[in-house]
Amino acid sequence: MRHAFPRLPRILAIDDESINLEVLERIFEPGFAQLATTTDSRDALARFREFDPDVVLLDLRMPHLDGLEVLQILVANIPAGAYVPIVVLTSDSSSEAKRRALSGGAKDFLTKPLSPSEVRLRVQNLLETRFLHLELMEHNRLLETRVIERTRALVRRSEELEEARLEILERLARAAEFRDDDTGQHTQRVGQLAARLAMIMGRAEDEVELIRRAAPLHDVGKIGVPDRVLLKEGRLDPTEYVLMKRHTVIGGAILSGSSVPLLAMGCDIAVTHHERWDGAGYPAGSSGDAIPLAGRIVAVADVFDALTHGRPYKPAWTVADATAEIARERGRQFDPDVVDAFLSIRRTGALDGLGSGRRRAVAVG
Repeated sequence: MRHAFPRLPRILAIDDESINLEVLERIFEPGFAQLATTTDSRDALARFREFDPDVVLLDLRMPHLDGLEVLQILVANIPAGAYVPIVVLTSDSSSEAKRRALSGGAKDFLTKPLSPSEVRLRVQNLLETRFLHLELMEHNRLLETRVIERTRALVRRSEELEEARLEILERLARAAEFRDDDTGQHTQRVGQLAARLAMIMGRAEDEVELIRRAAPLHDVGKIGVPDRVLLKEGRLDPTEYVLMKRHTVIGGAILSGSSVPLLAMGCDIAVTHHERWDGAGYPAGSSGDAIPLAGRIVAVADVFDALTHGRPYKPAWTVADATAEIARERGRQFDPDVVDAFLSIRRTGALDGLGSGRRRAVAVG
């Protein structure tokens, strides 16, 4: 099983049972990753520092230091701003064990006996995010160095560098979205529908293209939302909802400060796509025309796609049910003009192939 990572990934496995480590060695064939192991939890930190892993696989029930204690030590030793995912592997399938592991900083939780294909898939996804994060940090480091050393050259090449940054951000947006959308296509579908809405509303061709490319960045801020919130099945409690809402502010911070129109529009969209026409949205409670048009357009495209595709907390709605919901929110949640454009697309039947739902099973609040 081979993957196009920039180098062979390093995986550290910590389990007091040698037989469990042998299972992991069979799961991760040599061409997939380099595997380091230890059966003594007291050696975990030293092995972590020595091996510099990309992913850590950690057992919970161990003598000397249990898995939660090791987790606490490792999380405290991950450098600020770094992303080193830790996966807990345990025979304890209780919700309390999962809660404690995820709240302690683990990025995933798998119960024994392990499914080799599931372990490889979960680890592959975490490795993809890990290498994307490393790529972004390296890009930022190079950018800062060049700003100091080659200011004039950077001015001439700013568009090229911003485009490179955008590519990384788009890939990070897909990685962030993967937890909600197992196809990884939500961001692209939102971009296509947003562009179509802008075209129906008579916007200039270059603005339509700008919206198509900027809209997929709407949820880039999810990269900063804790996995225990993104992975939760069922409704979020008030505290979790506050954490989820922060993705708009985080997205704005990631995209802010650029003179490139594409990133400037992406910033507007990231910050405002959850604002409401009636002022009851977030993060600023803006209303009406005070919300940038691109944000108002993406709000409709995002909700339609979210409704018509299954998420961890709900099944998919039909296109008809989702359309009716958007029509009901005309003048409340959504800009009336954007809804009218959306309904005109619906009348042509062009939305029918965009949804995956068969019937509405739950209400969305």
